[in-house]
Amino acid sequence: MRTSQPATGFDPLAEIAEHSAALARAAESNLEAPVEHCPGWTVADLVWHLSEVHWFWAKIVAELPSEPPPDEEGPDRPPPEQLVERFRAGAEHLVRVLAAADPAAACWTWAPTQRNVGFVRRHQVQEAAVHHWDAEHAAGREIALGTGMSVDAIEEFLTFSVATVEDRPDSPRPNLDGALVLAATDAGTEWTVTDDRLPGTVRFSPGPADPELPRITGTASDLLLWLYGRLALPVTPGGKAEQLAGRFRALAFTD
Repeated sequence: MRTSQPATGFDPLAEIAEHSAALARAAESNLEAPVEHCPGWTVADLVWHLSEVHWFWAKIVAELPSEPPPDEEGPDRPPPEQLVERFRAGAEHLVRVLAAADPAAACWTWAPTQRNVGFVRRHQVQEAAVHHWDAEHAAGREIALGTGMSVDAIEEFLTFSVATVEDRPDSPRPNLDGALVLAATDAGTEWTVTDDRLPGTVRFSPGPADPELPRITGTASDLLLWLYGRLALPVTPGGKAEQLAGRFRALAFTD
C-alpha cells in the first residue's frame, strides 16, 4: 500500500502553528486584497477557507470516522472584524487536537492508501504554508518556505496528489510519455517522475537523476510553489520538455 512518512526531524505541528500565525499577521490589515492564485477570492475569503479546513480536519481527528463524513453545515462565517481571531483560534485548536492524537490512529482521509491521523498532520502543513505564501503575496511580499518543510511536502505531493495506479482520477488523464526530473538545488535532492504501468498514471523515484532528462530546477520552496501553480519555473531543455511538464500538470491535483 502506498503510504508516506514525514522526513526525520520534521515537525508538522510546529510548521502548521508557525505558518498559521504568520498568515494571520499578514492578513489582519489586508482582508480586502485579492488573492492572485485563488481567482475571485479576497484575503478574507482565504482566511475563512482555512478556518473551515481547520474545523473540518479537527473534527475528523477528534471523531476518527472510518467513512466520509456526511455533508453538514460547518461554522457560520463571522463578520470581517472577527475573521482573523476566529482563524487563530481554529488553527490553535487543530494543532492541539493533532498533538493529542496518535498519528497511527485510523480515520477517513481523501487519500485512499493512507487513512490515518499521520496523513492529516502532514498534509495540513501544505495547506498552511502555501496559503501563508498567498497571504504574503497579496500584501506585496515574497517569502521563501523552509527547505526541509518544502522537501517533505514535495515528496508528499508526488505520493498523494498525482494520478497513480492506486489512486486513479474519475476522468482519464493523458500519459506523461516520458520522464521529468524535479531538482531542489538547496537540498541536493532530485525526484524522477515517470509513467506507471496503467495509462494516465505516474510514479516517482527519489535520488540522483539522469542528467540528460528534462528537468525543472529551483529551490525546494520554488519547486513546491511550482507544483501548486504559484510560481513559473523554466523546463530545461525547452521545446518538447515544456509539453512534458504540461502533461505532468494534467496528472496532478490538489486537495
